[in-house]
Amino acid sequence: MFMNKILLTLAICFSLLVNAQTGKYRSEKEKVNDLVHTKLNVKFDIPKSQLIGEAWITLTPHFLPTAKVTLDAKGMIIHSVTLNGQKRPYNYFENKELIVDLDRPYNKDEQFTIYISYTARPELGLGREDVNQKGLFFIDPTDEDPTKPTQIWTEGETENNSNWFPTIDSPNQKTSQELLITVPKSFETLSNGILISQEENNDGTRTDYWKQDLKHAPYLFFMGVGEFSVVSDSWKGKSIDYYVEKEYEPLAREIFGKTPKMLQFYEDLLGVPYPWDKYSQIVVRDYVSGAMENTTAVIHSDAAYQKAGELIDENKQENVIAHEVIHHWFGDLVTAESWSNLAMNEAFANYGEYLWFEYEYGKDYADAHLLKEKENYINGNNYHKDLIRFQYSSADDMFDQVSYEKGGLILHMLRNYLGDKVFFTGLKKYLIDNQFGTSEGHQLRLALESVSGKDLNWFFNQWFYSNAHPKIQVSHTVGEFEDIVTVHINQAENVFEFPLIIDIYESDGRKASHEVWVDGKERSFTFAISSKPNLVLVEPTGTLLAEIFHTKSLEEAIYQYKYAQSYKDRKQAIEIIAQNQSNKQAFDALTSALNDNSHKLRILALEKLDLVNKYSKADAISIVEKLAQNDPYTLVRAAANITLAKLMDPKYINHFVNSMNSKSYKVIESAVIGLYQLDKENTMLKVDTLSEDVKDNLSSILTGYYLETKKDKNMPYVSKHLIHGLFFIQDAKIANQYMDAFEWVSKSDSEESIANLVKSLSDAGLKYKKYGADMAGINFLRKMLEFQDIANHSNKEDIEMIIRKGMASLLK
Repeated sequence: MFMNKILLTLAICFSLLVNAQTGKYRSEKEKVNDLVHTKLNVKFDIPKSQLIGEAWITLTPHFLPTAKVTLDAKGMIIHSVTLNGQKRPYNYFENKELIVDLDRPYNKDEQFTIYISYTARPELGLGREDVNQKGLFFIDPTDEDPTKPTQIWTEGETENNSNWFPTIDSPNQKTSQELLITVPKSFETLSNGILISQEENNDGTRTDYWKQDLKHAPYLFFMGVGEFSVVSDSWKGKSIDYYVEKEYEPLAREIFGKTPKMLQFYEDLLGVPYPWDKYSQIVVRDYVSGAMENTTAVIHSDAAYQKAGELIDENKQENVIAHEVIHHWFGDLVTAESWSNLAMNEAFANYGEYLWFEYEYGKDYADAHLLKEKENYINGNNYHKDLIRFQYSSADDMFDQVSYEKGGLILHMLRNYLGDKVFFTGLKKYLIDNQFGTSEGHQLRLALESVSGKDLNWFFNQWFYSNAHPKIQVSHTVGEFEDIVTVHINQAENVFEFPLIIDIYESDGRKASHEVWVDGKERSFTFAISSKPNLVLVEPTGTLLAEIFHTKSLEEAIYQYKYAQSYKDRKQAIEIIAQNQSNKQAFDALTSALNDNSHKLRILALEKLDLVNKYSKADAISIVEKLAQNDPYTLVRAAANITLAKLMDPKYINHFVNSMNSKSYKVIESAVIGLYQLDKENTMLKVDTLSEDVKDNLSSILTGYYLETKKDKNMPYVSKHLIHGLFFIQDAKIANQYMDAFEWVSKSDSEESIANLVKSLSDAGLKYKKYGADMAGINFLRKMLEFQDIANHSNKEDIEMIIRKGMASLLK
């Protein structure tokens, strides 16, 4: 599963801030019976948000004979249970477990099939507050959003699919499946495996028959229903399909079109053929996470939807798509045996993003992604969490920056320690040895030890089965005769052992690279040199997961930018140099970074560049102008425009006007910002000529610009886009701006504006709840109730009801 990074960060901050390793020991679920095959026949009562189903569950005793079966079945009405055509006694325990007495004891390898007729009521099957865990979701048009399409989709992870069909809902179970779905004829369906047949019924419905012969875990079962356009690709004779709403049909290949290339890349890299029948992806409304790797039927949130003007800048979903593709090996083919071992799924999927970026865009691009992952982990209050941990309050707590980001970073270290040939050969062995089964961390260790011939307990014990990371203070001293340099390593807090590379730079970029082994709190390493070093660079590869504190002088930073090779070290040097731009050498070094090979570092240099004394910085300005016009990356051109805008020079008016004709939304946005500072009135006239799609994309700046003038013609736009700013407005200035905006809109006689206002308010409670900002949301909505204009408004009762409803959802 790909978790939305903002959601993930906030969930961590607002739930288990200090130590997630709480609660009882969480073992792998005991296997009494094993699933063999699951056949379902379902139809829907859409007005009631219920499913009417039949299930044929084939099982076999795991080892010892058994005369009883316990199935997870949450919140259902059980109509009948039979075995071999005969009704069987059962107990429906606490509306959660269906316990069936068999007709006799069954032995290992002896199969039996239980038939269950039932009605699933996912809203009632929770037994908890989190509606995101109901397994089956009915999405319908609402009064606030009558254009919302009717959709039905499922989300099984962690153990939520038992809200819509009886099963043994545990990741250590594997079953093949058949699914018959009856829907209105106008709807498309998607499930795991292959669509075998479609049969039209006399009542205006159609029954689709999906089948997957290869076994997978129950949480990977998927069902999606709705009015979708299906855009088809193919790869090696397999169907590659993209299910999108009609509006996005022309863009589906631009969003998802690299999927076949990704499948081929991972297959070649891992040496294990893609085992499944097809690969489909579907985008749904109101999804509860980022994406989910349901076998052959991946679901994405509507964040995947992007316009052409966004895709020309960057496909923001590409890492998510890659994440879910590699899950089909790590997670679907080989599944973590328990949620304690979740990293055996998610760490690999997370690292799969890096591997794809490295292959497709080069090492700098991938290393920039890796560095961001490291920052996310370190800044997320995760220091005291084991990667694989057997104590947690809820399985959902495992979906954090340890299982994901830290896990990926650890795999990167393991790869670099073993070398590519050993590492990927070891992964191949791990996948083949455990295919269509389950695994825990030690099975990965044993596979890599078998291939490498190395004992890896030391690595797994400190990185997989323990917590924290090295915090290293580095210093160095030069001998009296400048013939030796000694590098001092001091580990604060936890002490780790690890290989470490130290580069010693002398004149003209010449360096000697030394690999040492750090195995204590304090270690010093001495190296021969021919002259005083210009730079000592510790851990230049960016591989080690550590916080390294090594003070650099400005001269060292300038030298580091010029000669160091890694993205990490160049970025660090730019940040130091940017703080010293009054120094001419520093400014010249930052100017040279405007031409860095990495477009991300070109953007960073543009953002940091100080052109206050513009007349003495003509050479740098000339480079910025060229980047604004000619850089191959639109994101760089946009950043260059923002830098030029700071000069407030009328000579750029024509450039900004021309930039507003770009196909790139970011370039257009930067041009509007630049032009607005020079000629507000003409800027807004020019904005009026832009398409609605473009203007919608510019909401973050246009809302503010429209609020400055408060022209009634722009009120519908402002009211429509206010909801985009309803997060984290604890800042008083921002809060007051939004309050002022709501007050202005609330005075409107425009039905459209009031409808948008009510929608914003109705969404506010859900949005705040989703992002963890409960108290901010409550305080904001309380203030809304104080508005005299709303209190006197003709829609007063409707608006007040919406506000109180939002507050109630936050207070649950």
